[in-house]
Amino acid sequence: MRDQNNRASAAAQSLSEYYTQQYNARADIPDHPYIFTRWQKESALVRRTQAGLLDLPFGQAAKERLDFYPAYRSGAPLLVFIHGGWWRSLDKSDFTFIVPAYRRAGFNVALTNYTLAPEATIEEITLQQLRALAWIYRNAERLEFDRRRIVIAGHSAGGHLAAMMLAALWQAYAPDLPADLIKGGVLMSGLYDLEPVCHADFVNVDLQLDPDRALRLSPACMPQACANTPFITSVGDLESDEFRRQTALIGHHWAGGFRQQVALTGMNHLTICDAFADASHPLFAATCGLLSAV
Repeated sequence: MRDQNNRASAAAQSLSEYYTQQYNARADIPDHPYIFTRWQKESALVRRTQAGLLDLPFGQAAKERLDFYPAYRSGAPLLVFIHGGWWRSLDKSDFTFIVPAYRRAGFNVALTNYTLAPEATIEEITLQQLRALAWIYRNAERLEFDRRRIVIAGHSAGGHLAAMMLAALWQAYAPDLPADLIKGGVLMSGLYDLEPVCHADFVNVDLQLDPDRALRLSPACMPQACANTPFITSVGDLESDEFRRQTALIGHHWAGGFRQQVALTGMNHLTICDAFADASHPLFAATCGLLSAV
C-alpha cells in the first residue's frame, strides 16, 4: 500500500511539473515584465488621447465594468475583447493599446473586465461576461453600433471566456437576446480543455479546479451554440506544445465554424497581443476581415 501511495504521489508530482512547465508562460518569457510595462504605458497614452466611455457598469460587482471606444461612424460593427491573465490577474486597462488600429479600420471596440480569482470562481467570471455581452447588446442604440454585428475576441484565459460566449445559449440566459448574439470569434492562445489546469499547481492554488468542474467549464467539451458562427484561432510558434494542442483542439471540435488558424511566426504567448493590435499583421487583417464579413 505504501509503494502504491508513493507511486501515485510521484505520478501526481510528475503531472504537476509537466503542466507547470507547459502553462507557466511568464516563466518561459524572461522579458515579460517589460512587455507588461510597455502595454500599460501604451494603453495609458490611448486613454489620454482617444475618446472613450470608461468603466461603464454592466453589473453590481466592482469589477463588472467595460470600456467602449466608438468608431468614427455610427452603425459600425463591434469588437469585444476579453483579457487574459489566468483569470486571476491583469485588467482591461492594460489592453487599451489594441484600440487605435481597429478604430482607424472603422470598428467600435469594447474591453470587458471581471472579478479576479480567487475572489471569483471561473463559473462566476463566465457569468460576468454573459452579463457584459447582454448589456452591450441591449445598449447598442445608446452606443450607436450595429448590434447584429458583434465579434468576440479573447487572449489566453480571455480566449477561454470568448469561447464560452460562443457556446452560450443566449435565449436560455434571457429571452430578449438572440440565439446568434455573437456573430464571430477570434480565439488567441486560449484554454479550451481545462482538465490539465487541475494539475498545474502554480495557478490552481487560486482556481481550485477539480476534474468535474474542469469538464463543465471546457468549451472543447461543449457544442458551439450556433454551429456555423465563424471563428479564427491563433497561437505563437514559440508557445508550448500544450497551448498549440489547445488551439488545434477547438478548431477540430468546432469544425463547422472554424475558418482559419493564423500563423504567428516568432510570436510567444504575450507578443501575440502585439500582433493582434498591429495593422500590418495578418492576425489584424484576419480579424478585420471577420468583422467586415459578419
